[in-house]
Amino acid sequence: MKRQEFRCLHRLRVRWSEVDLQGIVFNAHYLTYFDVGITEYWRQLGLPYQQAMQQLGGEPVVRKATLEYDAAARLDDWLEVGLRCERIGHTSLTMTAALWRGQQRLVSGEIVYVFVDLAQQRARPVPDALRDLIEGFERGEPMLRVVTGGWNELRADAAPLRRAVFVQEQGIAEQDEWDEADAQALHAVAYNRLGQAVGTGRLLQAEPGVGKIGRMAVHAALRGIGVGARLLQALTQAAQARGDHTLHLSAQHSAIGFYQRHGWEPVGEPYDEVGIPHQAMQRRLTAA
Repeated sequence: MKRQEFRCLHRLRVRWSEVDLQGIVFNAHYLTYFDVGITEYWRQLGLPYQQAMQQLGGEPVVRKATLEYDAAARLDDWLEVGLRCERIGHTSLTMTAALWRGQQRLVSGEIVYVFVDLAQQRARPVPDALRDLIEGFERGEPMLRVVTGGWNELRADAAPLRRAVFVQEQGIAEQDEWDEADAQALHAVAYNRLGQAVGTGRLLQAEPGVGKIGRMAVHAALRGIGVGARLLQALTQAAQARGDHTLHLSAQHSAIGFYQRHGWEPVGEPYDEVGIPHQAMQRRLTAA
């Protein structure tokens, strides 16, 4: 069992509350680590867990968990937890789990889940949509697709995401979120393989040859898995296709690092917008 055999890997650090009087991780915490790993597995599949399971009509619950201990983890160790689906039965999912410190495997395990209709409290067949999704993930297939189009076409999926992120999560006033620019903008929406919208953004024409990207919003449960990068790539390609040589955006302070990793540079001094610190940024696509 090797790290490269796992598509889903998640890094975590041993905390003080997880070690015992011997200074090593208490054995039961390894189950917690694997539970964190399965949460990341669903995230890597592009699934906001609660919404996805509601659509699928059930939820996987643990039937059996078996662990094998090879070596102990200690306080402040950086660990990697790996999960992969080994088998999908009629009503069950068998997951293989492993934990490494560097290249050393510390713990391995097998966790069997049964897909359950919670309302009726009984097992039901694993939905074909979930089966296809997991098998596709393990084959290395992409979990997201990005669709671009006008506001009339994508509003039904983009607007709820923007409201959830900007109005409900960040506290921006409803009237400050919506503007006339939506009707002229090119919008992008990222969908998972259940057809659920999980991210959105828009591209405006600030002036000939200059585009402006904005309203970038990603479902809270799926941040950090590349949804924003896929949206940014799609909008950048659309700007290049229409001949833009420069792109601008107004980044929230917490997102500056994300944009810098994708070739954007800060311009000018930080400023406040709707009560949130922002930074103007730009990216040159071609020579003006």
